Amino acid sequence: MTTIFTCKDQFDDMMTCIYDAWASRLGHSNIRLKAEPVGNLELFCEYRHVDSDPEKTASVIRSIQKKISPYAYSMIYKAAMSDQEDKLDAIYRFVVAGFHYGASVTDYLQEPVVMRIFELSRKVANEAHYHREFIRFANMEHRILVSHIEPKANVLTLVAPHFADRLPSENWMIIDDTRNLAIVHPADCDYYLTDLSQKEMDRLSQKTNDPFVELWKGFFENIGIKERRNPKCQRNMLPLWYRKHMPEFH
Repeated sequence: MTTIFTCKDQFDDMMTCIYDAWASRLGHSNIRLKAEPVGNLELFCEYRHVDSDPEKTASVIRSIQKKISPYAYSMIYKAAMSDQEDKLDAIYRFVVAGFHYGASVTDYLQEPVVMRIFELSRKVANEAHYHREFIRFANMEHRILVSHIEPKANVLTLVAPHFADRLPSENWMIIDDTRNLAIVHPADCDYYLTDLSQKEMDRLSQKTNDPFVELWKGFFENIGIKERRNPKCQRNMLPLWYRKHMPEFH
C-alpha cells in the first residue's frame, strides 16, 4: 500500500512533510508527497496529513544546504513556489538524489527528477522576473503604494527584495489577488508576508485617483512609434497575462 503524505501549499509545511516522509522509513518507493488540496483520493492509498513544525523545517533546510548545496536549496525553494501539482513529490525525489550524489546533483540533468526541478525552478524564476519588470504601484490613502498581481506561481517572496532595495523609505504593498497574500513593507523597515482577509482585499482593491496612473498612460501612448507598431512582438515581450493590472493597457 502506498502512503501519501499531504500538507498545506506553504514552504514550511512542505519541508516538514519531507522530514516526516523520510523519517517514516516506509521506503522511498512506497511513499508519495502532495500539496493540498489533494483532489480525488486514490484507492489502496493511506493519506497522512502533516502540519508545519519549525524545528523540522529548519532541520531539512540545514541538511539540504550542508549535504547538497545552497544552490540546490535555491532551486528547491523556487520549485516549491510553483503551481504544478507534482512539485512536492519532485522535490522529495530531488532531495533523495541530492543526499546520494551531493552538490553535483544539480548538473545531472539527464536524471528525470533533476530535470523536473530545474524546469519548475526556471519557470518560477522567469515569472518572478516578469513581475519585477511589470509591477505598477498606485498611491492609496496615507501615501501607501499598492500593487496587485495575479501570478500563476507564488512569486511574492521572490520579487520583494527587488523593491525593498529600490523603495526602502516608502510604505508599499504587493498583493497576490489569487492567494489573498501580501508583502507589506513599512518605510525603513523589513518587509513581511501576511494573509489578507476578504474585507481587507476589498478595501485594498478600491480604485484610486492617483495622478501617476494617467502619467503612465500618457508615457505609454507618446513613447511608441506608430509606424513601428507590432502587436505580435509586443505580446512576446509582454504577455497578455500580465496586463490586467498595468494601467497603460486600460
